[in-house]
Amino acid sequence: MGFWPVIKRAQPMKKNQSYMLVANHTSMTDIMMMLLISKNPFVFVGKKELSKIPVFGFFYKRTCILVDRKNPRSRKEVFNRASQRMQDGVGICIFPEGGVSEDLNVVLDPFKDGAFRLAIEHQIPLLPITLYDNKKRFPFYFWGGSPGIMRAETHAPIETVGMKVMEDKARFRESVRNIILHSLEKA
Repeated sequence: MGFWPVIKRAQPMKKNQSYMLVANHTSMTDIMMMLLISKNPFVFVGKKELSKIPVFGFFYKRTCILVDRKNPRSRKEVFNRASQRMQDGVGICIFPEGGVSEDLNVVLDPFKDGAFRLAIEHQIPLLPITLYDNKKRFPFYFWGGSPGIMRAETHAPIETVGMKVMEDKARFRESVRNIILHSLEKA
């Protein structure tokens, strides 16, 4: 009984390149899969509430930029901290759905703007990632799950050089969401 990650890559990640990593969010194993996928250093942006989980929370708050999604000031501070990390050459991983849908029939929730705004402002490539099987293998609800393969796909990086936040953010966000959504629908 176990889990076997299988990662398909459109192309290898460039060494010493900061990326904005974005993926669908469906499971508690998403974080572990992202750590397997990226060989380049990155930090997560994650919700503050998870830092209260015993043991996990201890490590979580030391490896993530925490956001209190109910507090606008916290969201602004996250943006500033993420910007600083990118200036230091570290990538950022954001699950742009902003959480996991409680509706098990939802394939992919709408994306929030933060990852796309940061990628454009810092002119770093964005790497869309589709996590196919995490929901089946280790869902957020208690009564499900099964051992087996956990597939992930890194799509081609999307360059942001020349994009402008106000003009391009919404189109960029929706184009990335469509890449992930179409991959999930084909699987």
